[in-house]
Amino acid sequence: MTLIRQTGVAIVAAVVLSACTWVEPTPQGEKVRVLAAEEVTKCTKVGQTTVSLLAKVIGIERNPHKVQDELNTLARNSAVELDGDTVVPVSAVEDGKQTFDVYRCVPR
Repeated sequence: MTLIRQTGVAIVAAVVLSACTWVEPTPQGEKVRVLAAEEVTKCTKVGQTTVSLLAKVIGIERNPHKVQDELNTLARNSAVELDGDTVVPVSAVEDGKQTFDVYRCVPR
């Protein structure tokens, strides 16, 4: 394969991959909010979750905004298992991995 063709294939792959969304919220996860720490002062912390996904595909970095959106979705889905209704990111995204605190803000 020529260099020009290889470059073209890489560009097409990057464009296609940047549009992909691989993580979907569960029906329960759709109800979980992502907030900042200052917004949960009257909530009860119920746990913590660390979620991860591929930040690179075939050596190409994925769009950082898509990665963040998908990590938020994974955290929201995970919060349901801890009976939480809100997640707060407590770490930066590193190699497609991020930690969130899980809170219950709405009384049952």
